Amino acid sequence: MKKIVLLLSLVATGLFAQAQTVEEILNTYFENVGGKEKLSTLNATQMTAKVNVQGMELPVEIVNTKDGKSLMKFQFQGKELVQQAFDGETAWAHNMMTMVAEKSDAETTENMKREAGSFPDPFLNYQEKGFKVELMGKEDMEGTPCFKVKLTKKPLMVDGQEQENVVYYFFDAENYVPLVAETMITSGPMKGKISQQIFSDYQEVDGLYFPFSLSFQLKGESGGQSLKVESVMLNPEIDDSIFAFKE
Repeated sequence: MKKIVLLLSLVATGLFAQAQTVEEILNTYFENVGGKEKLSTLNATQMTAKVNVQGMELPVEIVNTKDGKSLMKFQFQGKELVQQAFDGETAWAHNMMTMVAEKSDAETTENMKREAGSFPDPFLNYQEKGFKVELMGKEDMEGTPCFKVKLTKKPLMVDGQEQENVVYYFFDAENYVPLVAETMITSGPMKGKISQQIFSDYQEVDGLYFPFSLSFQLKGESGGQSLKVESVMLNPEIDDSIFAFKE
């Protein structure tokens, strides 16, 4: 019995120490990017950028709000096309073949509702959102020592079934900011592959720091897309009609 009690005590102590370590990493991260209090004042962000697609640079605008609305649109051959929009109830986008706006299917819409709590940062008040974090240890990311943190968000719907929604973040062990986020693709022709989002060139905007360079690629494969941020506006005045589906 004494051995069992001792074992349980050691396990509990180990889990507590691990949780403390995760909190220390996140607290330092928030301090380095401007603070929890400052992040909590964000109601919306508006970002202008240029995305590189097959050698072409396309102007992009990305808008996100605290209540879950979002818009990502770009200019192509003189036309303004919406890659993804969500007004809180309806998700839609332009069909890239027909150039016609179409409503997304019910599953995509449901998943966008479930992801809405990630603004402005998925780690901010994560417990209140029902998210979980876990420190997975240290791991080098292309030669840079990183803390690997597992973030489990609300389950997503995949082919009519709920599936675990996990993202692995790699925090620079020196500067405590995310360098890479990895998630497994759960549907489509790329199912089973790891999608990587790479963050760099952190710059200050009104007291908060944002990555001004983002890359999207499949782990272990060349190619992908890169996005260079040109400006970030905090709490801009936004007309909600920009999110609404346009016939």
